[in-house]
Amino acid sequence: MAAAFTLVLETSTPHASVALVSPNGSIEQRTFHSDRNHNALLFGPLDELLSSRARGNIGLVLVGSGPGSYSGTRVGIAAAQGVAIASGCPVVALPSVLAVPSAVDGGRCLAVGDARRGSYWLAEIGNHSMKSEPALCDAGGFEAALAESPDLPVISFEDPSRYPAGGGRIQLEFPDAAGLWRVWSATPEAEREAYAAAPPQPLYLKPPHITPAKRPWWTPKESV
Repeated sequence: MAAAFTLVLETSTPHASVALVSPNGSIEQRTFHSDRNHNALLFGPLDELLSSRARGNIGLVLVGSGPGSYSGTRVGIAAAQGVAIASGCPVVALPSVLAVPSAVDGGRCLAVGDARRGSYWLAEIGNHSMKSEPALCDAGGFEAALAESPDLPVISFEDPSRYPAGGGRIQLEFPDAAGLWRVWSATPEAEREAYAAAPPQPLYLKPPHITPAKRPWWTPKESV
């Protein structure tokens, strides 16, 4: 059997991309810009890459897990799982933020994001991994965290002007599918196994929860 291809999807930001990595390591990438309709725009580039030579010969699917656009990330993960099921191969989710230009080659940086309602998230990155899960803070904590790391590059997927103090140090950077593949290639085997063992899901800034219903769907009547 011929060596298999790897498919990579990165849809956590409006600057989305899909890449196909051949068995010899060459990368073919398609990019598209989408604000809120990844589900409408993803499948054209995806179908182009799943050409006759690659269709039915996918050995691994990688997908970015954010943090970023929750709907965009979910669309990418759902598409990745669909291709993996059809191909009978594993699907592995990696943090999208590892694939930004400042971090993709193992560099250190501080990734930040607007978590809305006056809160922000921060995550230190280095050597192709996050040093910890993204931490939430308010505006005061955000400014303090930046002050504690004056020499560390600070990157965001969003307009720097939306952050406290106008985001003077913040660089606008986006991950892409080819970068995600480079991160995976540089990841030690033990960390790869840990990623592969985890179910693909968006990188949550807050624990997911289910809101209890205000009234039960069905209440049994008391026996007469």
